[in-house]
Amino acid sequence: MEVQKTLTELFDTLLRRETIFRNKEALRHTYTPEHLPHREREISRLARILVSPLRGETPSNVFIYGKTGTGKTAVAKFVGRELKQVGEKKQIPIEVVYINCVEVDTRYRVLANLAYTFGEEVPLTGWPTDQVYKSFFNSVDSEERFVVIILDEIDKLVKKSGDDVLYNLTRMNSELRNSKVSVVGITNDLKLVDYLDPRVKSSLSQEEIVFEPYNALQLRDILGERAKIAFKDGVVTKEAINLCAALAAQEHGDARRALDLLRISGEIAEEEGSQRVEESHVRKAKEKLEQDRIIEVIRTLPKQSKLVLYSVLLLGRPSSTGEVYDLYRDLCHRTGVEVLTQRRVSDLISELDMLGIINAKVVSKGRYGRTKEISLGVPPEKVSKALEELI
Repeated sequence: MEVQKTLTELFDTLLRRETIFRNKEALRHTYTPEHLPHREREISRLARILVSPLRGETPSNVFIYGKTGTGKTAVAKFVGRELKQVGEKKQIPIEVVYINCVEVDTRYRVLANLAYTFGEEVPLTGWPTDQVYKSFFNSVDSEERFVVIILDEIDKLVKKSGDDVLYNLTRMNSELRNSKVSVVGITNDLKLVDYLDPRVKSSLSQEEIVFEPYNALQLRDILGERAKIAFKDGVVTKEAINLCAALAAQEHGDARRALDLLRISGEIAEEEGSQRVEESHVRKAKEKLEQDRIIEVIRTLPKQSKLVLYSVLLLGRPSSTGEVYDLYRDLCHRTGVEVLTQRRVSDLISELDMLGIINAKVVSKGRYGRTKEISLGVPPEKVSKALEELI
């Protein structure tokens, strides 16, 4: 009861504290602004492709390529939203459906989500996939309309489940009577078409748009506009925005990275009780993002690599491959995991070294020869946090 009271008081205190943010959501990747600086050419290109429904014609399928954080998703959502709004004014029924293939990564789930969008009750599992497709097909064709399906990070779907769903979607128009469907595929894998069946490739890649990375000046403009929406007036210094832009430009012009830096900089400034976001807050945000990235990399490691890393963590000092292997073998016995050979563990150590999670350097022992000295390359507390489920 005392804990609940303390938490209630804490929340009340936090809510009373004045915030420097006006709309923090404007710094999220999912936010689609009213204006997208430095993407006018790409917007115009996609609009020319998708204008067809407004003329009563079937739009082409299109592939959008580009590195992470180059505005692909924002542009596709922006053009889709405007297309739907113009359609409503002209009384032309246009539906725009967005699916993130990281979250919806199987043929069944994609089709089930599409069917659900058009009013069909499809279970998350259990039906034959062909039945799910038929349910979606019938629901779409139940009335006259144009449907634009945006499949974001489509490479994740293709690599995990193949291109059958793309084949279904790109062939639908030859069978539909009342409606027409267009697919917009978004990917950061420039070689994705190499994985596709030639029949899918020919129909899906009717149009292609390539997004170039942003440079530092373009990122500065983007951050400047978002900052006006996200923060109260006069909160963010020009120097902070310039530093966010410069750091993100080093990361291949990644606008997502720039937005994350600015958002976390604001959160750090607020936690410190500062009324302005300064360069010092950006540098702290950069460090925090890098540490968070390390934790995510460790959490996605195979179990054997995690056990090797845990052995290095427990030893707590620069150790030889033999010492790491002895402790690793003991951990395997305790957890019921198959013990790998010392040579294979040495390979895993090299892989962890390449990732920068550990440091494995060869040192000379004089007349005793040379040995590999292994130590953590990241803070121990970060490794512990990432390996919580193993510990």
